[in-house]
Amino acid sequence: MRRIAAALLLAVFLAACGQSDDGSQEAAAEPNSDDVDFVQQMIPHHEQAVEMAKLVDDRTQRPQLVQLSQDIVSSQSNEIDRMTAWLEEWGEDPAAGGVDHGGGHDDMTMPGMMTEEEMEGLMGLEGRAFDLAFTEMMIEHHEGAIEMAETELDEGSLPEVKDLADEIIEAQKAEIERMQGWRQDWR
Repeated sequence: MRRIAAALLLAVFLAACGQSDDGSQEAAAEPNSDDVDFVQQMIPHHEQAVEMAKLVDDRTQRPQLVQLSQDIVSSQSNEIDRMTAWLEEWGEDPAAGGVDHGGGHDDMTMPGMMTEEEMEGLMGLEGRAFDLAFTEMMIEHHEGAIEMAETELDEGSLPEVKDLADEIIEAQKAEIERMQGWRQDWR
C-alpha cells in the first residue's frame, strides 16, 4: 500500500512540475530580444548570400565554385525558412530585419553586408575576375555572419537559436577556409 501511495505522490509531483501556479501548462521558453534581433537580421543577411550565390552559374567555369554556390543557396534558404517560422511562432515580423525588398542593401549595418554598388560590380564580372571578387566578398560576408552568430551565443537565450548560431559558425568557417585556398590557387 505504501508503494502505491508513494507512486501516486510521485506522479502528482511530476505532473505539478510542468504546471504554473494556476494549474495551466507552462509555455515554451520565450526568445529574448537578442534572439529576435539575431533571427530578424540573419534573414536578410542570408538572403544576400543567396543572391550572390545565384550569380555564380553564369559567370564561372569552376565546378567547385558552382558546387559551393549550390550548397549556399540550399543551406541558407532552409535556414531562412526555419528562422521565418520562428519569428511567426514568436509573433514577430520576419521582414523587420532592415532588408530593402527593392533589392537595395545600402542602409545595411550588419557585418559583412555588401553595398548595392558592390553587388552591381560583382554582377558585371565573369571568369577569373568574378571568381576572385566573389570569393573575396563571400568570405567577408561569411565573417559577418560568424560575428553575428557569436553575439547570439553570448547574448541569446533560446537553445534552438544558439544551435543555429553554432551551425552557421561551423559551416561558414569551413567554407571560408575552402575559398581562401581557392583564392591562393587562382591568383
